Order: sequence, then structure tokens, then C-alpha cells
Amino acid sequence: MDGILVQESKELVDRLEAAATLLERTLGWLEDRQRALSGDVERISATVESTRREEELLAKLQEVERELSELRAAAAGGNEFPKAVQPLRRTLPSSTAEVVAKHGVGEGAVDVRTLDAALTGLSMEQRIAVKSQLRRAGAMA
Repeated sequence: MDGILVQESKELVDRLEAAATLLERTLGWLEDRQRALSGDVERISATVESTRREEELLAKLQEVERELSELRAAAAGGNEFPKAVQPLRRTLPSSTAEVVAKHGVGEGAVDVRTLDAALTGLSMEQRIAVKSQLRRAGAMA
């Protein structure tokens, strides 16, 4: 009788070990499946975020294209540019105008050779400052 109990116990233990092995395999499969599914969810959410960003960028692009077409139409029609595009005030500081006027350089576009001759008495820094002011004012290219 003890032999039969031992034999049944061994069979029970073997069955329990087989069931435990099967459970471990099933658990491993479930973990792999869970990882695969979570990766799919991450890819889906990344795709949704990227399409939202694309929509935002398309809206901005359409707005810029509309503004560009308005500016082109204004330029082609000879209309005055909108305030945002109008150039800044183009005046020379009085000291620069005096230096240039003393040497006979008048209003309008300034010839570079004439300007160089007029500024020979100034230091290098002063000549650079005068030329940069004339460029900002649009009097010199």
C-alpha cells in the first residue's frame, strides 16, 4: 500500500511539474505578446502625434502662402506695401550729413570714390561708421 501511495505521489508530482512548465511557457508567451502590443500602441500614438504636427504645419504654410500672395499682389499692383513690410526710416544722423556735405557729397545716391575722397581726413573707424550709416539710410549700395 505504501508503494502505491508513493507511486501516486510521484505521478502527482510529475503532473504538477508538467503543469508548472506549461504555465511558465504560457506566461512567457503572454509577456512577449504584451510587449508586442504595447509597442503597437506606442507606434499608433506616435503616428497620431505626427499627423497633428503635420496638420499644424500645413495650416501655418497656408497662412504664409496667403500672406505672400497678398504681398505679391500689392507689389504688382503698384500699391503701397503694408506697414509691416515698409522699410525703416532712412535718414542720416546730422553729424554724418554734415561731414558728407562739407566735402560736396549731396543728396541721393553717393558715389563710392567721391565718398572715399571726402572721408580721407577721418580715422578708419569713423570712415566705417559713416559708410555704414549711409548704407542703412539707403544712400549707398
